[in-house]
Amino acid sequence: MKTLKDILYKVAIDALNGATDIAVNHLHFDSRKIVANDVFVAIRGSVSDGHDYIEKAIELGATTVVCDVFPEVLHPKVTYVRVKDTNAALAYMAANFYDNPSQKLKLVGITGTNGKTTIASLLYQLFKKAGFKVGLISTVKILVNDEEFKATHTTPDSLTINYYLEAMNAAGVEYCFMEVSSHGIHQKRTEGLHFVGGVFTNLSHDHLDYHPTFAEYRDVKKTFFDFLPKTAFALSNADDKNGVVMLQNTKAIKRTYALKTYADYKALILENQLSGLLLKINDNEVWVKLIGTFNAYNLLAIYGTAVELGLESLEVLRLLSELESVSGRFQFIVSAQNITAIVDYAHTPDALENVLNTINDVRTQNEQLITVVGCGGNRDKAKRPIMGGIASEKSDKAILTSDNPRDEEPETIIAEMEAGVAPHNFKKVLVITDRKQAIKTACQLAHPNDIILIAGKGHETYQEIKGVRHDFDDMKIVKETLEQLGK
Repeated sequence: MKTLKDILYKVAIDALNGATDIAVNHLHFDSRKIVANDVFVAIRGSVSDGHDYIEKAIELGATTVVCDVFPEVLHPKVTYVRVKDTNAALAYMAANFYDNPSQKLKLVGITGTNGKTTIASLLYQLFKKAGFKVGLISTVKILVNDEEFKATHTTPDSLTINYYLEAMNAAGVEYCFMEVSSHGIHQKRTEGLHFVGGVFTNLSHDHLDYHPTFAEYRDVKKTFFDFLPKTAFALSNADDKNGVVMLQNTKAIKRTYALKTYADYKALILENQLSGLLLKINDNEVWVKLIGTFNAYNLLAIYGTAVELGLESLEVLRLLSELESVSGRFQFIVSAQNITAIVDYAHTPDALENVLNTINDVRTQNEQLITVVGCGGNRDKAKRPIMGGIASEKSDKAILTSDNPRDEEPETIIAEMEAGVAPHNFKKVLVITDRKQAIKTACQLAHPNDIILIAGKGHETYQEIKGVRHDFDDMKIVKETLEQLGK
């Protein structure tokens, strides 16, 4: 059993009241989980403040409290640790509690606005195909080699991260690929972790409900690279104007990838079809099953990461050709009537535009492109009119609908999307608040050879309304609808 002194290693302590040689059963930031001899870490969240639950935690058996302000009354049998940042303290304590599991495998973090899930998931696929035991921490799921667990956040809390990393150690995992969100970085969830590499994908309009400015959003991403060790690699997209910013102060080995500019890893798109891409990567051609310019960038980042981790370049190209698309990321079916339905997670203006551009690049223009799209509630409102404008401009028909409205009224969100539709596109737009009905209508409007894009939710199997998650699966609904219409 660990002692409090063991798990406080590397924690910046401002003040201490009590003993540190006491045994620790576990540590929690949720007071409801506390039992005898646990450590309670008081976290200030957006909804509640852990400092309000210190007394409750002590009643349940906490013998140590970590906080940024001492309570007025200090219990004589409780140790109080005051720190500047309880999020950072939790991260280091979690790593220490689980014996610093990130140091016992090769952990690579992927950050950026778009592409994180695809890159992390396909790196997992590629290294599995190469014969390694691999771990994945992503928006879609957590994988400990072959064992799957449900994911609740893009980047989980630091206790959860270290718990699964320890499970990966026990399973003999050699490599782990992890999505690193701006929320996760800002809330210090990745502190105390040892990364052997970091990948930057791109930066566009997102999360400005959380970050007050785009500059802060960018700078938070940058801190991930600032703290990489000099033994790690930092692989950045040189075609993104923020790519060079990410590498400015890093001590890590700097590497770049690009389609348009000079880079360590360079690719050229030779063919772009609905069946796949023909790429020329560093003078070698490879056919892959994924499509679109955005996937060319993703595959190039995967190639660069694999080579930096020591895999042989020609073997990496062979493995790239075998990769399958990720759930909810440009996932498509073709119905019996030859209608193509595509489900994609695109929930930012940049991602939506990339997906629509990709479809328009490979279509013949003799068919309709019908887009179903919404925007999430309680999130960045500024992107709503932009997404409404993009969907209506780049589609033959656009159906504006509900996404995850959360605590907002769906009609309000849709009205804000409509505000971005240019006058010449008014006739192309339908408003159907019920998402299931919107998808069914798109299927009914489609003729043979037409293309339907359902954007925004991708892999998600729920719709969140007023705090309740209802079963909802875009792909399941569109598949069932097209099958029924086919009969």
